[in-house]
Amino acid sequence: MSDIKKVVLAYSGGLDTSVIVRWLQDTYNCEVVTFTADIGQGEEVEPAREKAKALGVKEIYIEDLREEYVRDYVFPMFRANTIYEGEYLLGTSIARPLIARRLIEIANETGADAISHGATGKGNDQVRFELGAYALKPGVKVIAPWREWDLNSREKLMAYCDERNIPVEKKKGKSPYSMDANLLHISYEGINLEDPWAEAEDDMWRWSVSPEAAPDQPTYIEVTYEKGDIVAIDGQAMKPHEVLEHLNKVGGDNGIGRIDIVENRYVGMKSRGCYETPGGTIMLRAHRAIESITLDREVAHLKDNIMPRYAEVIYNGYWWSPEREALQALIDKTQEYVNGTVRLKLYKGNVDVVGRKSEDSLFDEKIATFEEDEGAYDQKDAEGFIKLNALRLRIAAGKGRKL
Repeated sequence: MSDIKKVVLAYSGGLDTSVIVRWLQDTYNCEVVTFTADIGQGEEVEPAREKAKALGVKEIYIEDLREEYVRDYVFPMFRANTIYEGEYLLGTSIARPLIARRLIEIANETGADAISHGATGKGNDQVRFELGAYALKPGVKVIAPWREWDLNSREKLMAYCDERNIPVEKKKGKSPYSMDANLLHISYEGINLEDPWAEAEDDMWRWSVSPEAAPDQPTYIEVTYEKGDIVAIDGQAMKPHEVLEHLNKVGGDNGIGRIDIVENRYVGMKSRGCYETPGGTIMLRAHRAIESITLDREVAHLKDNIMPRYAEVIYNGYWWSPEREALQALIDKTQEYVNGTVRLKLYKGNVDVVGRKSEDSLFDEKIATFEEDEGAYDQKDAEGFIKLNALRLRIAAGKGRKL
């Protein structure tokens, strides 16, 4: 007999997690608690309540976490200008630590013996959920059905539903892709995308128009920063999740944020996926622009040096780790004077910076000017600077060393 009496499941209300509810009940003879998070996936989450009730679930958690998600996870990540392997803005990765944390908190609140999730045994999400869970509750039991059962196809899942009278929607015309969405992005995998040579179908994309179909006139916006975070757009103060919602809309309308990449998963395989991240694409460009005038050179270069490491930490699932907290402390310290406003031009898939200003700007027009600087900079000083920096090169060349 199983020693698992109660399990908290990350529950979407879709096919996979609906099957998991019944499978947990059948396999472990346990009570299931469902947790559904609204992190801006663009679909109603409340229907999950009735679906869970129909499966005999008595404890149902449905929570609006949009504000917390952007404020405490997305914004801290963007302070570092984080991007994985030069392209991926980590839209799925950054959502997992919040869900893992709430799974553990709910397990503690309800006295559950275990947590469960619907991530497959091939992907990164299983790692992210479980690393977070173990960091927050070392002795927690994790049940990952995809690593235990033999229901390894949609047909088998549907047959399981029919056999056990599990209510699931069988919508015609539903997207065939495996998709994951939250306020930062929407991802697409599977079907023809499994061939790296096949072009994604244009009607696959949900959040953006194609650059070709975007308006023929550019859209200008101004984003205002305080300590590295956007606090207003076009002079209107906004909460973090409102910022991202607004940027997703204006970015999507202008064909911004589509990428098609092959990435290296932490579990070892390469995976091809398409992502729409309109708001995040704008945020990254704007943040680098405001840092360009407010950050000291060496601090900016240090951030660029550590960013790939920070990106790997998040991508691989180590948000709840001492190395991430240490990196975050350094990153957050750099943002003290990252204040000001950036003006952007959005046009047919492009984000162009056309202006930046700040009371904390380190850009000195008197020194940088090509006109008369009235003695602000003595150009003769450059001679000694160059000779000192060339000293090691001159010594080596004098010894006859060849490059």
